[in-house]
Amino acid sequence: MALMEYQILKMSSCLFILLFLTPGILCICPLQCTCTERHRHVDCSGRNLTTLPPGLQENIIHLNLSYNHFTDLHNQLTPYTNLRTLDISNNRLESLPAQLPRSLWNMSAANNNIKLLDKSDTAYQWNLKYLDVSKNMLEKVVLIKNTLRSLEVLNLSSNKLWTVPTNMPSKLHIVDLSNNSLTQILPGTLINLTNLTHLYLHNNKFTFIPERSFDQLLQLQEITLHNNRWSCDHKQNITYLLKWVMETKAHVIGTPCSKQVSSLKEQSMYPTPPGFTSSLFTMSEMQTVDTINSLSMVTQPKVTKTPRQYRGKETTFGVTLSKDTTFSSTDRALVAYPEDTPTEMTNSHEAAAATLTIHLQDGMSSNASLTSATKSSPTPVTLSITSGMPNNFSEMPQQSTTLNLRREETTANVKTQPPSAASAWKVNASLLLMLNAVVMLAG
Repeated sequence: MALMEYQILKMSSCLFILLFLTPGILCICPLQCTCTERHRHVDCSGRNLTTLPPGLQENIIHLNLSYNHFTDLHNQLTPYTNLRTLDISNNRLESLPAQLPRSLWNMSAANNNIKLLDKSDTAYQWNLKYLDVSKNMLEKVVLIKNTLRSLEVLNLSSNKLWTVPTNMPSKLHIVDLSNNSLTQILPGTLINLTNLTHLYLHNNKFTFIPERSFDQLLQLQEITLHNNRWSCDHKQNITYLLKWVMETKAHVIGTPCSKQVSSLKEQSMYPTPPGFTSSLFTMSEMQTVDTINSLSMVTQPKVTKTPRQYRGKETTFGVTLSKDTTFSSTDRALVAYPEDTPTEMTNSHEAAAATLTIHLQDGMSSNASLTSATKSSPTPVTLSITSGMPNNFSEMPQQSTTLNLRREETTANVKTQPPSAASAWKVNASLLLMLNAVVMLAG
């Protein structure tokens, strides 16, 4: 009996010693916190804490310290070498805690008073995949090459950054830089982000994007660009971004300079054919022809054959066209003469309005010749339109309209050659265009 009492007393003393020496094992969850997952997930959020609660196990893997009043956690989290997730958001921290455990995968330090993200804050975080430092007062972010090798998500939104951070790790998938004061992207900043899928740049102060800044973002799926200060009128600076927006497969939210993008799309859909400017027309002449075409589309007057008794005075339109293609004296323009076909007119006004006699004559003198080996003399062509009127309708006012279109150019090494069918077709086509305009004016 005495032996049994001795053994019980000895066991109680051992338990007392064990309880005294290892309080961290038996005191599983701090009184101010709630614990789950075998007491390895600890939630101490919203408890007005200013220091770490006593009794935290060193093998915890999840720790939530958000919505408290922490101002400094330097060197206080180092012992928790199994920690995977740390939430210290919504506190009063002025910098990230020093000597954080290197086992971290996810860390949120949003909504604090952090002004600088220094290179020492992330130098040894090789396993970190998610970093949120949004809603702080960051003015500068210093990252070192070959650090944060596992980082996939970086949230730096709602800070005071004015330039996009350099040396961002290449495994990043998501970068949020929205709601800053960003104005520039330094050359090579995004060149290594070949795995980036989401880039948020909205609500900043960008005016343009430097050439080739987005060229390596081949995996990009979504980008936001709205609410910036794009210089849409500075074509030289904004053209790269607009062309990139047109060509990228990513979903662009907030397309900048929508009017300019629409114009570029139209140019890409209807490009100017190569060799569109032929030897017969210069730019100024093409504008003239476009005007003539637009006029001819409004009204297509009819040319009526005129009886001899209605032939009257002439209204002459002098058109001089100097061509850079050489025509020999055998080249003849289209000549149209009315046939003597009787036409009954019930009204003299209708006869006067409908009567039109057309004469196209080659005004080039028969002894015209090339004066030099490098210049060709212009070939004037006279377009004469006779507006016939009845002889007994002399009281109607007579109109005389002259339209002069002149084009003078020099062509090197011009040689006289027989006219081709193509050149004759071009001449006839151009004369027909001018004919439409002249007929309308005559009406």
